[in-house]
Amino acid sequence: MVLHQAPRAWYARLSTFMLKHNYRRGTIDKTLFIKKNSRDIILVQVYVDDIIFCSTNQTWCDEFEVLIKGEFEMSAMGELTFFLGLQVTQQPDGIFISQDKYVQDMLRRFDMENVRPATTPFEASKPKSKDEPDDAVNVHLYRSMIGSLMYLIASRPDIQFAVSACSRHQVTPLTSNLNAVKKIFKYLKGQPKLGLWYPRDSPFVLEAYSDSDYAGSHGDRKSTTGGCQFLGRRLISWQCKKQTIVATSSTEAEYVAAASCCGQMIHTDDKILILGWLSVFSGVARVPTGSVTGSYW
Repeated sequence: MVLHQAPRAWYARLSTFMLKHNYRRGTIDKTLFIKKNSRDIILVQVYVDDIIFCSTNQTWCDEFEVLIKGEFEMSAMGELTFFLGLQVTQQPDGIFISQDKYVQDMLRRFDMENVRPATTPFEASKPKSKDEPDDAVNVHLYRSMIGSLMYLIASRPDIQFAVSACSRHQVTPLTSNLNAVKKIFKYLKGQPKLGLWYPRDSPFVLEAYSDSDYAGSHGDRKSTTGGCQFLGRRLISWQCKKQTIVATSSTEAEYVAAASCCGQMIHTDDKILILGWLSVFSGVARVPTGSVTGSYW
């Protein structure tokens, strides 16, 4: 649905209208409105001048459409298939979210439609000799490429680490940095249609995984934390970030990653509680074998 009023004015009016009709506003996300009973729930998400809504009861969706059309000048776009660059394919057994159209547009924009595909998005950088040339490149081009890739992370966790590593060089990018970014584009050329699959039938068990390298950043010897959270078999959140401290051992780096993972779990669990479900936090932050395992209760 699309509304046709000044954003701030109509959002204030929309909020009042939704609260008046027994919807409650999210405490974390103020643009999310919820109404539920013991059996059904309807979620209404507002983004600027767009509204997405869904419910466990089709009748509730129909009633909401009639209700809001009676108050606002708007147009109904039908079943969600495309939103903010995200392609949404709804099937009886689940939902698939991808951005392959965005990938093709991005390759065309940066004149990389005909590059040879790469099998991986990232290669660990090797120490360069002082005699090896590494000149400065166009900073505006570099930042534009990074910005495009960061938007793609919304459905492509497979490039999260590579984009995170390349984004650290946006102040004074060099030829080697640009080549690393182009490597990501070459990987996307070969894998344009990957996305996220959210199966309909999957348990509501919240699990998280975390890991860390040790002193992986050659410049400042800082480690990088990586993590992801699953709700059953649904990947719902992922992160990759350089740690703010310099870990003195691999054990310390792993503990920092586990602490970050537990914090993210608590935040996600709070969101689930707001929707009216019971806490699904199993209490364990899992990391690969051989790493430090942290738990939180």
